[in-house]
Amino acid sequence: MRKAKPKKRVILPDPVFNDQKVSKFVNHLMYDGKKTISYQIFYNALDAVKVKMSKEEKSPLEIWKQALDNITPQVEVKSRRIGGATFQVPTEIRPERKESISMKNLIAFARKRSGKSMADKLAAEIMDAYNSQGGAFKRKEDMHRMAEANRAFAHFRF
Repeated sequence: MRKAKPKKRVILPDPVFNDQKVSKFVNHLMYDGKKTISYQIFYNALDAVKVKMSKEEKSPLEIWKQALDNITPQVEVKSRRIGGATFQVPTEIRPERKESISMKNLIAFARKRSGKSMADKLAAEIMDAYNSQGGAFKRKEDMHRMAEANRAFAHFRF
């Protein structure tokens, strides 16, 4: 490769929880550079989680982090052409990509939900992911199932 790798940008922690993961999530949630609105949506969603899951001894932020862990895939399949045939080769995912995929899946399935506000939909999806159910969790299970089905092609890994 001719060019040097671009530098990783430092993401500043969010104002309320002082957590970088929250900032990354809000950046994924953001549309058209409207970060304040994204923060409002996220914090309102956590408030809704706090109200609905008051019987849990964990804080809403811990519930959100556990939900992300529950929907984080460990392996994915990548298409690889070998001698005219295309194989789905299972590969492990590097940590930054795992985090990014789980956040994007959570947001995508929250957007697909029917509901009133985005904060309500996000709160519902967070609670479903925490309880190991919902669309984002199903997506992770499907990714793992695909990798398991194509385990025979693991020796084509690159």
